[in-house]
Parts: sequence; structure tokens; C-alpha cells
Amino acid sequence: MNSRALIKIRHQDETAIMQNRNIQKKNMQKRNMQKQSAKTRSINIQTLPRKIALIATLVATSYGALAQSNSPTQVEMTGSEGTVLMGSAITSFDNPWAMAFLPDGHSLVTEKTGAMWLLDENQQKRAKVDNVPKVTPRGQGGLGDVIVHPDFASNNTIYVSYVERDANDDAFSGAVIERATLTITDKGASLSNRELIWRQSPKVTGNGHYSHRMAFSPDGYLFISSGERQKFTPAQNMAMNLGKIVRLNADGSVPEDNPFYGNGAVTEQIWSLGHRNPLGIDFDAQGNLWSHEMGPRHGDELNIIEKARNYGYPTVSQGDHYSGVKIPNHEDIPIFKSPEKAWVPAISPAGFIIYKGDLHKDWQGDGFIGGLSSQALVRVSFNQDDKGKWNVEEAERYEWGKRVREVEQDGVGNIYVLEDKEGGRLIKLQSKR
Repeated sequence: MNSRALIKIRHQDETAIMQNRNIQKKNMQKRNMQKQSAKTRSINIQTLPRKIALIATLVATSYGALAQSNSPTQVEMTGSEGTVLMGSAITSFDNPWAMAFLPDGHSLVTEKTGAMWLLDENQQKRAKVDNVPKVTPRGQGGLGDVIVHPDFASNNTIYVSYVERDANDDAFSGAVIERATLTITDKGASLSNRELIWRQSPKVTGNGHYSHRMAFSPDGYLFISSGERQKFTPAQNMAMNLGKIVRLNADGSVPEDNPFYGNGAVTEQIWSLGHRNPLGIDFDAQGNLWSHEMGPRHGDELNIIEKARNYGYPTVSQGDHYSGVKIPNHEDIPIFKSPEKAWVPAISPAGFIIYKGDLHKDWQGDGFIGGLSSQALVRVSFNQDDKGKWNVEEAERYEWGKRVREVEQDGVGNIYVLEDKEGGRLIKLQSKR
């Protein structure tokens, strides 16, 4: 056999050997893959019950968390004098603004965005009230205050304040007040017999300082706080009801014993003047009217409101203009009525009650103010000496890191606060230690 033939045979043998090795290798890989697949299936089958159990646990946990979220959340409020208040967060709202209690324990809550809620005796949401005034919320304006008529039990009458745009120029606006009949049925609640009884005059540009808080006096008159709309001078202009406290009869007519009665349809509404942005009014047990208002740059005030008195803004203030321009203090021009209490730095007061309940006897006669920038519930004490001079002091400040928009008291003496902004919670004060 020659050398070429020998080389050819060897080459064929090597090729056959390589092919055989490749076949063996592929078969080995196939058998390994089959074994691994079987092992994987065995593991998956063994762990399947465990995975099902895990999924079931997660579902149960999520459901439990959801159910728990519907239960009251405890809120701890730290007082500046060492007191700790405990509260219970009941429900939440979209930019809540005001609250009022009905005689049967139900309540109403307004949202600046335009909704009014009926709450049940446990202060849980029961239904949205139908036929509420439509609003276009801008800046500080939208749906505002709500109060009930002193004879609500017999007449079902409530009062609602809100911001109205000018029909001819949308840039102009002003606060208005309607009275209406509230009807509650098993299916919900609605307003009827709506009647507009008061307007800020004139409408002006801008979307701030509407104020539009309301309170009934013990003798049945309707008092309204009307802000100066960030225009300064209207507070001293007697032809405008901006920057004033207004006094009306329950039907919106003007009482003949108002101090400026007979001097024009707007002027005769005025009870006091020289106010900036009064966002809280209430009567004490002796029938005195108190109102707090936001100062310009600091200088927030708490005033006892007296017939025909001028409280000085913008001529005097305990604060200064945001531009840095100084404003004389009340003491510099004593013809103007000075506040009984002023805050520097500001607390940005909103919402206000003077406590008249029996549940917290050591707080009887104290005022409670919602603090926006101060993020606190501010308690003030009132004392009057034998000569009639008032001494009003901040007694304690309770903080939990939230802006407080509204403070209200129910018929049995419970105190409630509404937090500001979207998601603002309704909190019932429960105990203190």
C-alpha cells in the first residue's frame, strides 16, 4: 500500500472517530437536560403550595391593611407647655374649609373646590349635598363658610358663603352669601329655596382676602367678616363693605340700629371697619364678638369687635408690608382700636371658636385658633379686670406638623379640627395628658 492510500485511510478513521465523539457528546447533553428538567419540575411541584400560601398571605395582609386604613388613626399633638393632646383622625377631604354641626349631631363640611358633605352622627361621610352653589376655585376663593340658623330645628335653614365671578369680566370677583333649606332623606341631602342675601361690593381683581366667615349673635343677628381683597384702602372706604365686619338681619336686610344706617345701601351694613383679612369670628358666653385677622407681614390680630370702631388697617398695623415698608403701630395713632392680642411672628390664623362646652371644663371660655403657617392649634385665654380691660394671652400651642384650617365644637362639647389642603383630615380631640 502506497503512502497516499495510507494517509487517506487514517483521515477517514479520524473523521469517523470525531463524528462518533460528537454524537456521544450530544447524547450526553440531551440526557443532562432531561435530568435538569425533571429536577426543576420536581422543585416547582414541591414549592407550589408554598407559593400559593405566600400569595394568600400577601392578599390577606393587603386586605387587612385596607380594612385598618378605614379605622381611626391616632394623632399625637405636642403642646408648648408640655401638654400632649390625643386626637382621632376620622376621615379626610379635598381642601376642606369649614364645618358646622346640626342639632341632631350630623354635620356639614365644605370643600373649597366646590363640594359640601353631610356627615353622620359619628362624623363619617354620609353623602354629598346636592344643588350646592357652583364655584370656580382660584387662589383663596371657592366654596367657603357654612353655618346653621339658630332655629334650624324648625326651619332647616343654613347659610353658605362662596366666591362669585363677575358675569361681564371673569377677572373680577367677590364673596357672596346664600341662605337655603337643607333637606335630609334616607337617600342623601340637598339644598332648595336658595336665596342670595349679601354681596361684597364692589367686585375687584385678584383672588385673595375674601374672608367671608359668618356667625350668629345670641340675639339673632348675622355677622359677616369681609376682607379688603388685598387692595388696602377699601378697609377705610365707607362706600365699600370690603375690609369690614358686617351686621345683617337673618333675611339679609339691614337692622335699623346699625351705626351707619341710612347712609347708603352698602354703608349701612357696616358694623366695624379697618380690617385686613378676618378669617375667624365667634361670640363668647357674655355675648362679646371676637375676630382674628391676618396681618400683612406678621402682626396677626385678635380683636374684640365693638360697634362703629375703626381698627386701623392699612394706616396702622402690628406688622409691616411685605415690601419691607414700615407701618405705624396702633400705639402710634391711638384713635384706632388696638388688638387685644397680636402675634409677631405670624401664626396665620384660620377658623375660630370660643369653647362653651362641659367636656373640657378647664378650657371653658378659652379660644381655639387654627394656625396655617404656624401648623398648630393655638389656645388663648381671656381675662377681664374690674375696669373692663381685657388681658388676652396665648395659653398653649399644640403641633403635629399640619396646617389647621378650621376649628369647631359639637353640641355636647367635643372639639374638632380640619387640616388644610388636599387630604386634610377631620380630627376629634379625645384626651390630654
